[in-house]
Amino acid sequence: MKEQLSLNDDQRMGIIAGWGRYPIVVAERLVQQGYKVYCLGVKDHANPVLKDICHSYQPIGLAQLGKAIRYFQRHGVQSATMAGKIHKVLLFQRFCFLKHLPDWHAIRTFYPHYISQTRDRKDDTMLGTIVEAFARFGIRFAPATDFIPTLLVKEGKLSGNSLTLTQRRDIEFGWHLAREMGRLDVGQSVAVKGRAVLAVEAVEGTDECIRRAGKLCNSGDFTVVKTAKPQQDMRFDVPTIGVGTLRTMVETGANTLAIEAGKTIILDEDDVIDFARKHRLTIVALKPESVSAKAA
Repeated sequence: MKEQLSLNDDQRMGIIAGWGRYPIVVAERLVQQGYKVYCLGVKDHANPVLKDICHSYQPIGLAQLGKAIRYFQRHGVQSATMAGKIHKVLLFQRFCFLKHLPDWHAIRTFYPHYISQTRDRKDDTMLGTIVEAFARFGIRFAPATDFIPTLLVKEGKLSGNSLTLTQRRDIEFGWHLAREMGRLDVGQSVAVKGRAVLAVEAVEGTDECIRRAGKLCNSGDFTVVKTAKPQQDMRFDVPTIGVGTLRTMVETGANTLAIEAGKTIILDEDDVIDFARKHRLTIVALKPESVSAKAA
């Protein structure tokens, strides 16, 4: 299947790149499809290799919103996408807003979140504010998976033996909890064992959630469940797994990973499956409507 969705006649696409391999994969695939890619790499997050992949690359401070808008305008970019993790714990460091060099546009945009505090700082709220700010200048954000739909994992078992009754019950238990946490925009992942909650993801991210579960359950053999939010906006904060996630599981003793089919990005799927098989990890991708039936 040809992966192509042209939103721009001259094939220009902007990327705001955070941490991890995901932005690299997105940039490479867009270039392969003939797009001229204009990339804003978030400082202390984006991999410098993006300079060699993209048509143009510009480092950007986390709070330099005006500079980001001007960069896309200068290069005639009207369509853009977000890819990569932002380490949200940075936003809770002392004087964080000043450390990330906010420009006047950012100060005005995020005034309700950081100064008057009339709006919350949930992921969806903050990212929605950013998308709206760009839209006022004619720059529309689209899901990266519109251009690369094969990144979304398909339903089925990726590795491991058939699920045991204990695994099925833990997946069902964790699934409903993860979906509820997502509905509240708290996090996407939970770690469970014996239908008891070991850890719930919040601002720290999935890997740290798994590590915390491992410290609390040094006997290992626990299950990680990662789902999309019921209200998931596919433009940002889409659940993503890769070999790094599995390495963390191996380090902490987790042995089962359940993810949501059609709503989870899987990076380098062949490598993920090879790693999982080598380390005897079980990975299943499920649809929400099938969880109860499969876990019964």
